[in-house]
Amino acid sequence: MRIAILRNTLLTLLATACLATVAGAGTPTPLGINRSAMPDTVRDWAGFNARVWRDGRVFISGQPDSAALANANAHGVSCVVNLRTPAETSDRKRVPFDEAALAASLGLEYVNLPMGDDAHPYTTAAVDSLAVILARQDGNVLLHCTVGWRATHMWVAYLVRHQDWPFAEALARGEHVALSESPFSGLLGRPVTLELAP
Repeated sequence: MRIAILRNTLLTLLATACLATVAGAGTPTPLGINRSAMPDTVRDWAGFNARVWRDGRVFISGQPDSAALANANAHGVSCVVNLRTPAETSDRKRVPFDEAALAASLGLEYVNLPMGDDAHPYTTAAVDSLAVILARQDGNVLLHCTVGWRATHMWVAYLVRHQDWPFAEALARGEHVALSESPFSGLLGRPVTLELAP
């Protein structure tokens, strides 16, 4: 399904709104993103419960299993950013291993930046935290949640807030990866009305 913007004026507002730079993060880097091409599907990295997409130095995915995480170094990953909530990550039926401990044992930086429940809402502060994390990484970053929806929303919001992308362009990129119902109002700090097109 495609997501359509209801009001053209909203695009103008979002394209110019909240393009803040994180204090201390320096000038945002392009992260090797090819703006003329959509993110690639990664086909040689097994062990995910959803597809893996690569956009420059950032991989966007659902939950990796322990074997997938163990293969992160083979894909140049130096940092794992997990957007799942504490209730999700500590539930061994959902995640049957300690992701933080495994990442540390593999020499990967691990950051839990939870979003998606009442205690961890979608906010601009979360996007700004991701910007700080990305700015300090030289290697690739694995950004994940359960199936890739939250990670995709976060990536789109990052492109708008910290890479100065027009919302429509970032949204099209997100549509190519994985989008569900929208938390953009919280992430961008502006009212956003989206509608699923037939």
